[in-house]
Amino acid sequence: MLKELIKKIFPDFLLSWYHLLLALIGAIIYRFPSCQTMVIGITGTNGKSTTVEMAAKILEEAGYKVACLSSIKFKYGEKEFPNSLRMTMPGRLTVQKFLRQAVNSHCQYAVLEVTSEGIKQHRHRFIKFKTAVLTNLTPEHIEAHGGFENYRRAKTELFQLTKGIQIVNLDDENAAYFLDFSARQKWGYGVNLSALDGEIFSEAKHLKFADKNWKVVSATDVKTSPLETSFVVNNLPFSLKLGGGFNVYNALAAIAVGLSEGVELKTCQAGLKKINGLPGRLEEVIAEPFRVFVDYAFTPNALDKVYATLRQNFGQVLPSAENKEPKMICVLGACGGGRDKWKRPVLGAIAAKYCDRIIITNEDPYDEDPVQILSMIKAGMVDAGYPAANFYEILDRREAIKKALNLATPADTVIITGKGCEPSICLAGGKQIPWDDRQTVREEATAILRPA
Repeated sequence: MLKELIKKIFPDFLLSWYHLLLALIGAIIYRFPSCQTMVIGITGTNGKSTTVEMAAKILEEAGYKVACLSSIKFKYGEKEFPNSLRMTMPGRLTVQKFLRQAVNSHCQYAVLEVTSEGIKQHRHRFIKFKTAVLTNLTPEHIEAHGGFENYRRAKTELFQLTKGIQIVNLDDENAAYFLDFSARQKWGYGVNLSALDGEIFSEAKHLKFADKNWKVVSATDVKTSPLETSFVVNNLPFSLKLGGGFNVYNALAAIAVGLSEGVELKTCQAGLKKINGLPGRLEEVIAEPFRVFVDYAFTPNALDKVYATLRQNFGQVLPSAENKEPKMICVLGACGGGRDKWKRPVLGAIAAKYCDRIIITNEDPYDEDPVQILSMIKAGMVDAGYPAANFYEILDRREAIKKALNLATPADTVIITGKGCEPSICLAGGKQIPWDDRQTVREEATAILRPA
């Protein structure tokens, strides 16, 4: 492939100039479209796609025409289609083309996911961002960036470039690092923020809640389940048809986007209420006689939160006919291509902490040996003392899902992670095979549950 050849031939500094030149060419070809619409960039480790969807829905509820680009979909004007590129933030020409299409469709706003890899390759350059949003930050893409500090530094580039509005998750331990950049307006969000008493700002040049350009969105009375979430902002109740406490933070980020654009809080409430779940994000595929969820989680932080959400709500699942303790049955893998090998045993250890039965399976091996990937996940489970009788190694992902469904009995919960609504499995040599975890679940469940 041409891309691989270029990587092998050119040193890193020349590759950087190559990516920057492509970004400039894209902006020139499409006539610097970001100057004709208001661009909101959302970055972080987890929750970017969901926050994009929520922010777009709030702005649409306020009467604006909105374009959005996420790992889930492309949308501009009345046109909407899935993101099948397998890239959360597409290449420079694609992003600039998308923004031109947004302008041509008379969209006043464009909401984009901005990734660290995209920033590293200058995909964000020559885009005029009005607003920068941080969802959260945990270790990810460590090998690609040469360490967590470089990964975090890449994320801050969006904030360095954005002088209009900056929005930061104040409950994230890296918040102070992102508060040290000048902007016309700063927003913070979190849960029960009054308890912080401004301590989060101690490393950020003494910024305090009392500073004139600071505004804060705080949630109280948070209640969560696998399918619904509720909380209160300024005495106004919010109800989401999305599960997990992590979605409270995604919603608060989106609310801050809306409020920073002059949208009323009640309009934010109405917009979020219209979201009826998101593809592959803690999506319930089967409701009975057992429950099956599919989720995109592939980082340790995200996986832990998804498992915790399901485990904490076992009391709300269907009652067992045998009056037995419900089980959580987990199907997981890890991405190949040499990416973040460090986290494979970590994912295994997290699964061992929460899951009663574990099936480790193929995900996106790219050019790596899938058996080796599974052995690294297994090592984390073994180190955590997980009983060998309770886990299975099944390379074929369909067979792994089938095994999970066969293990499930009434009241059990099956959770399949790592791909969400991704439309393919990536193999060696750039080959992709069509795939959908949700469709596979439906097909196998139909065969298993069909009356004899």
